[in-house]
Amino acid sequence: MKFVLLLLFSLFSSLAFSQEQTPDSPALAANSYALYDYTSGQFLVEQNANAHIPPAHLTKLMTAYVVFGAIKQGKISLSQRLIPSAYATRIQTDESRMFLNAGKEVTVEELLRGLIVQSANDAARVLAEKIANHELALADTMNSEAQRLGLKDTHFVNATGAPDAQHYSSAHDLALLSAALVRDFPEFYFIYAQREYQYNRINQFNRNRLLWQDPFVDGMATGVNEAEEFYMVASAKRDERRLIAVVLGTATDKLRSSESQRLLNYGFQNFEAIKLYSKTQAVTTKRVWKGTSKHLNIGFRSDCYITIPKGRGEALKATLETQQPMLAPIDLGQQIGTLRITLDDKPYLELPVVALDDIRLANVFSRGVDNIRLLFQ
Repeated sequence: MKFVLLLLFSLFSSLAFSQEQTPDSPALAANSYALYDYTSGQFLVEQNANAHIPPAHLTKLMTAYVVFGAIKQGKISLSQRLIPSAYATRIQTDESRMFLNAGKEVTVEELLRGLIVQSANDAARVLAEKIANHELALADTMNSEAQRLGLKDTHFVNATGAPDAQHYSSAHDLALLSAALVRDFPEFYFIYAQREYQYNRINQFNRNRLLWQDPFVDGMATGVNEAEEFYMVASAKRDERRLIAVVLGTATDKLRSSESQRLLNYGFQNFEAIKLYSKTQAVTTKRVWKGTSKHLNIGFRSDCYITIPKGRGEALKATLETQQPMLAPIDLGQQIGTLRITLDDKPYLELPVVALDDIRLANVFSRGVDNIRLLFQ
């Protein structure tokens, strides 16, 4: 049996919104793309976003994610010195490099800057050898992380992005991966905003042109595949709101930048993120049976934001659905129901609601009394 509670967000009644319709999303000159609102966790635009593509240099987003994890776990440190192998520094045609020398020590921090700013394949191989003994072996960890992050259209076989039929990702997954980098490793994210880096007396510029063109853009990565199709993942933060644009398969380097800029501008100009509830704020309180407490506060695991077209707040309604009767035991953080949000009476978003309290089973006598009461519910 479901209990349904209609909630009207009183927040919106005090705000003046225009009722202008949001313009259609831009049609980009790209094979696939996605626009993700990091603040609310919503995809605002998706076009062929689940299509498999060879991620090329964008692979290094996951390489970096794994390396950041190893640093956080204490397996390696930024100041640690590594000795590149001949295999890692071998010269391959037209690949991005930071020009490491075999046998010459280099720090993990230097390798990270080469990996991120210069998209260096030799840096990726050295880091992979340190963490997993070989570049190809690191792919196992990368795939485990991809599965944990819910990347359903992603599979890796190497750390550099070298082409392989079993090495693929998608615009949707790359947006989620980029968001995970921002969320899980904020202490390292600043490197993605670095415009240039010099190593071995060779200065190289970040290929993300938007770092110069848009003061709000602070990352993340670019790439190009064997078919000369260009990629970009661009992240921008205006005030407290962050958007991540993934544009895959443009005809030129210049076009990937301009199309990414169009997508970011569309998101900032036509949508707004509104905070509905704080992490510890109860959406409502429910009756609990057979427990040590008779009432349960229900809310969200973290601050709850929703992104909506600008000026459409008054058209929002929310319905809270929970299973009834609600029986103990109930664990803190356990999903209790779903908040279904409509815009203009059409389904818009579904959010899981969880228990904000921990309720244990009551004693035998109390449970017996509740059993009798439930017969009359």
